[in-house]
Amino acid sequence: MREERYNEDIIDEMRKNPASIVNLIIIGVNILMFILVEVTGSSSDAEHMIEWGAAYTPLIKQGQYYRLLTCMFLHFGAEHLFNNMFLLFFMGYYLEQYVGKIWYLIIYLGGGLSGSILSWIFEEIRRENVISAGASGAIFSVLGALVIIVWHYRGQKRNLSLRRLVAMIALSVYVGFSSSGVDNLAHVGGLFGGALLSVVLIHFKRLEKLK
Repeated sequence: MREERYNEDIIDEMRKNPASIVNLIIIGVNILMFILVEVTGSSSDAEHMIEWGAAYTPLIKQGQYYRLLTCMFLHFGAEHLFNNMFLLFFMGYYLEQYVGKIWYLIIYLGGGLSGSILSWIFEEIRRENVISAGASGAIFSVLGALVIIVWHYRGQKRNLSLRRLVAMIALSVYVGFSSSGVDNLAHVGGLFGGALLSVVLIHFKRLEKLK
């Protein structure tokens, strides 16, 4: 009953304050990229995903560093896309409300990039050639930033609680490490990247108090 009421409160709040344009654009770009990949081939085809910009260590070593960014907008299958966009729709909404459009974009892209870089570095160390794609590193960046921001303003009332955020992250990390084919290093790198960027934001820019 309490969980149902919580979900109703979120939807009601988003109706009253729908301004999260950057988050919606990012979701739209991810969906568009998925459609384009499917129309020209298949998102389950590894070679095709590489052609569209998935991260692949041998090519990154050759100087195709753009893959560290483009891989964040590609997904292996509709379920992969839906799970990521569903979480981003809600969590991204809150973060954009808190920090504004520009800083939201910085945290999303910067944190996601840190996840891609960390994953790439460890693949180099372990001499692995893994094809990676997905927005989960950037989404973990959003979660990491939210944890720091909600903790910083812990005296304020909001539907989003620190306990709920930490539980969500812990569950996501656990599921990631207990499943195969999940780029956990991208998750960890994104989480800490987003947290660090939010610390920088709090230090250099005074955020409006959370309502």
